[in-house]
Amino acid sequence: MGRSRIFSSACAVIVVAACTQTVTAAEPELTLAQAERLAIEQDPAANAMLMRADALAYHGVADSQLPDPKLSLGLFNLPLDNFDLNDNPTTQLRAGVRQTFPRGDTLTLKRTLADAEATAIRASADNYLRSVTREVRETWFEIFYHSAAGQIIAQSRNLFEQLVDITESHYGGGRVTQQDVLQAQIELIRLDDRATQTLATEEQHRAQLAKWIGEAAHRPLSQTLPTLSPLPSRADLETSLEQHPLIIADSARIQGANDAINIARAQYKPEWSLGMEYRKRFGDNPDGSDRADMMAIMATVDLPLFTEKRQDQRVLASLRQADAAALTRDDSVRQLRATLEQEYSSVTRLSERQSLYQSGLLPNTVANADAALSAYQSGLSEFTAVMRARITAFNVRLESLRIEVDRAQSHARLLYLATGEDS
Repeated sequence: MGRSRIFSSACAVIVVAACTQTVTAAEPELTLAQAERLAIEQDPAANAMLMRADALAYHGVADSQLPDPKLSLGLFNLPLDNFDLNDNPTTQLRAGVRQTFPRGDTLTLKRTLADAEATAIRASADNYLRSVTREVRETWFEIFYHSAAGQIIAQSRNLFEQLVDITESHYGGGRVTQQDVLQAQIELIRLDDRATQTLATEEQHRAQLAKWIGEAAHRPLSQTLPTLSPLPSRADLETSLEQHPLIIADSARIQGANDAINIARAQYKPEWSLGMEYRKRFGDNPDGSDRADMMAIMATVDLPLFTEKRQDQRVLASLRQADAAALTRDDSVRQLRATLEQEYSSVTRLSERQSLYQSGLLPNTVANADAALSAYQSGLSEFTAVMRARITAFNVRLESLRIEVDRAQSHARLLYLATGEDS
């Protein structure tokens, strides 16, 4: 039995490492609120989206202005034989200005289109921050589960070690068979393997959390689950879906697509240009009087006569874009409602299960395990009954913890849907 005890001690080291690797007294605890704050502060994507929205707003202001007027200056009808300004009565120095007026309400529509696109990007940034908060919460809860599961394994290991000691003692007295001793050792080794798996999964989730908060993801977690904001009623959640940033972004894109349709239709209208010239004349008239200066006023207009392969096609393209934007919004609403249906049902059923575990299953399995051990020590039951009762109590503790964490994650996913949730 000496070799088995040495092996058992080595496995104990593994369990202790699994339970203490992520819990260091020198490091402060990482609360859920701290993880959320660090993720928002350190994420550059949302700020980049907001900057793009500002850029679009600036472009909208610029694009809604009239084009710059054009200044012209020229010397006309200059004779090439002597380059004398006063020789030819048609020689003129012309200075003019011209202003172009775009088609229809194109300028106003460009401004509203840019504003709609900026609104869509800002709403997308809001949705992105909500998504980050939700994912950080889910990941933090997963780390909490595996950390707490490691502690449960460590506590249960002491009990399984006692079973091994009791079984070996009874084997020495001839009360049990060698198979009972081996079975106790096997269950202890399986528990150590469970600890290693739990630690590996915890490390994977910490690496995922580090994507948002860096090295802080490796700090120990608080020992109790945090309390999230209360959930609104199901009716309020469903009503608030229309104000979800994802839907606001889609609605803004629909508005932008409608503005694009109106811009395309404005291309059927002519574009106007108005100009004025001052014409300076040189030399004298035959009677010796000064030649009179002249002025010209001009208007230029487009003739959009052939629209089949230009204006018509742009309108059709804009209509398809608007249809696509509307369908995208309908799909977003459908997905959000499906999430609401699924997660609200999940929270309700997990709450019922949590109540069953806390009020009956947990205390009863612990009492059953203690009673089985007492009966075994008194020679009133078989070793298999003790081991079965102890494993059941261990599994029920883990299942209760899993239910508690699953409910918290569903709660977090519902808060992502709620209007007014601070991301």
